[in-house]
Amino acid sequence: MSETAHPSWGAGLPDRIRDAFDQAAALVTQDQIASLVTEFVNVPSPTGRELPLAERIVQLMDERGVEGHLMRIDDDQANAWGRLRGSNRNGGRVMLYAPIDTVTTGDAAYDSPVVGPMTTDLKTKAYPPRDGLLAGLGASNPKGHAACILAAAEAIRRADVHLEGDLLIAFGAGGMPANARSAGGRRNVGHGVGASFLIEQGVWPDVAVIAKPGWAVTWEEVGVTWFNLTVHGTHSYVAARHRLPYDNPIRSAARLVEALEEWFPQYSAAHAGGGTAPQGVVGGIDGGWDRTPSFVPATTVVRVDLRTPPAMTPVMAERELRTAVERIAAQLDIRVDVEMVLSIPGADTGEDSWISRSSVAAWEALEGRAHEPERSLSGMTDANLFRRAGIPTARVGMPKVVEHDREVGFEYGMNCVDLDDAVRFTRKLVRIALDTAMRTGVEIRSLSNGDGG
Repeated sequence: MSETAHPSWGAGLPDRIRDAFDQAAALVTQDQIASLVTEFVNVPSPTGRELPLAERIVQLMDERGVEGHLMRIDDDQANAWGRLRGSNRNGGRVMLYAPIDTVTTGDAAYDSPVVGPMTTDLKTKAYPPRDGLLAGLGASNPKGHAACILAAAEAIRRADVHLEGDLLIAFGAGGMPANARSAGGRRNVGHGVGASFLIEQGVWPDVAVIAKPGWAVTWEEVGVTWFNLTVHGTHSYVAARHRLPYDNPIRSAARLVEALEEWFPQYSAAHAGGGTAPQGVVGGIDGGWDRTPSFVPATTVVRVDLRTPPAMTPVMAERELRTAVERIAAQLDIRVDVEMVLSIPGADTGEDSWISRSSVAAWEALEGRAHEPERSLSGMTDANLFRRAGIPTARVGMPKVVEHDREVGFEYGMNCVDLDDAVRFTRKLVRIALDTAMRTGVEIRSLSNGDGG
C-alpha cells in the first residue's frame, strides 16, 4: 500500500524535485521490497557464478518498465544494468550500484568448514524469521541492498518523473574479496571485476552511489592487500623426529601468527583516521599434505589480508608488513618470505563532493537529524574502482539486523534484512537519484562549486 510522503523528506530540494520525490517516495512499500529481496535471494549467485541472477534481474527490470541489459563477462559471470532515460543529453547522469554475489554458496559441503553449521539464513531460500524481517543467503548484504536499488528505480518510473539526465542502475558480479574456487578458468572473479568491466564497457555516470551496509554516508574506503608469508623449515618424518634435525614450519607459523595478532592492532591504531580504521587478519594457513599428517612440510604459508588507508599505496603496505615480519622473524629465529599477491588501493571521493553532500542531505531529511559519519570502517567495496576511475562515489546503506536475545553474529547481519529499514533506505536512494538526474550538468557543476542551493 502506498503512503503519503512526509513533508520533511524533501527538505532542501527545489520545488520541482521535491514534488517528484514526494510522488515516487510514496510508491515505495514493504511488499514491493520483500518481493524483490525474495527473488534475489532465491537465485544462487556465488562469486564467479552470477549469470543466472543477472538474467533474472534483467527480467525483473523489464517487468517493471526499466530498460534492462545483460552484460556477460564469461560463461558463468555477468552484470545486469538498467536505465531510465533523461530528456537532456547534458543532464546529470547518476548510477545506483550494488554487487550481487555471495562469498558462501549455500552448499554445506563447501561452506561449513569455514562458516560452521548451516543455519537457515545461510541457505539460498528467503524466509521470514519474524514479523518485518526477511532472511536467507545475502538477504541484507548484498542482495537486499541490490533489491532496494531496483525498487527505487521502479518507484521513479511509476511516478512518471521527468528526468533531465539518465538514471542508471547496475548490479555487479564479483564484488566479494575472493578469487575463483577452482584452479581452472579465470582466477580474477572477485574484487570488483564486475564494476571494472561495467565502466570499461561504457556504462559511465557523472556520479555514483554504492549500496552497502552502514546506516550512514561514507565517501572513503580502505584498500585491500593480500600477502603470502612463506615460513621455512625442514622436511621430515614423524619416526625420524628424535633422530634428525627437527624444524617444523607449522610450529614456526603458529608463533608468527601469534606475533602478527599482536601487531595488527598497532598497525590499525597508527593508520586510523577520517572514517577508516584499517585492520589486518590471518585468514588461512597452508602446510603439509591433507592426505597424511605423518610428514613435516618444508614450508608453511600464512595468508594475510592487510587493509590500507586511502593514502597508502600497496607498495607502502608491503614495506610496512615486511618490516614487521622481519622484526618478528629475527626475534623468533625463523625464516619468512613475504610476497604480495593482491592489491586494490583505497580511495576518497571527499566530503565536499556533490554526491557526498547530496547523499548526506537525503540521509538527514529522511532521518530527521544531523548526519553522523562512521569513523572506523575497514570494509572495501566496488566504490573504490569507481573512484579510481574518476567517478565521485558515495556509499549508503542499511544497518545490520541484530538478533533478539543474543549478540548479532556475522552471518545473521549479512543475511537478514529489516523491511522497515529497507523502505527508508529505498526512499533515500530515490531522493539521491532525483537530486542529480533532475538537474542539468551546468546546475550540478554550479552546486559542486558551492554556488546556489
